[in-house]
Amino acid sequence: MSGHDFPPQLRLLTAGDYRFVFDHAAFKVHGNGLMALACPNGLGHPRLGLVFSKKNVRRAVDRNRLKRLTRESIRLQQHQLPAVDIVVLARRGANELDNATLHRQLSGMWRRLARDVRKSMVS
Repeated sequence: MSGHDFPPQLRLLTAGDYRFVFDHAAFKVHGNGLMALACPNGLGHPRLGLVFSKKNVRRAVDRNRLKRLTRESIRLQQHQLPAVDIVVLARRGANELDNATLHRQLSGMWRRLARDVRKSMVS
């Protein structure tokens, strides 16, 4: 299990970190009920921030489940991701996804994000 933890270095911790991603998002990846914004960070590893508003995901239990599964997905995929800051936003209907579907959505989003970042580095 070593090397797959989720320490504070892999999280966006301050409002300034989130603001930078929102202002300078170079990459946008959509999933069913989710959207991820990302920008390069120069740190050598990805960092994750979550924005699951009460407006889009009404019940706290649903917001917590979505956050938990998103963190788990990034924890397992962190070594395949490029050095970017990622903010994942929930959209309406995200709480209707079951766990397996959500996991597939997130895996596909991480693959598309990695591909888009690689493509931008080449050109």
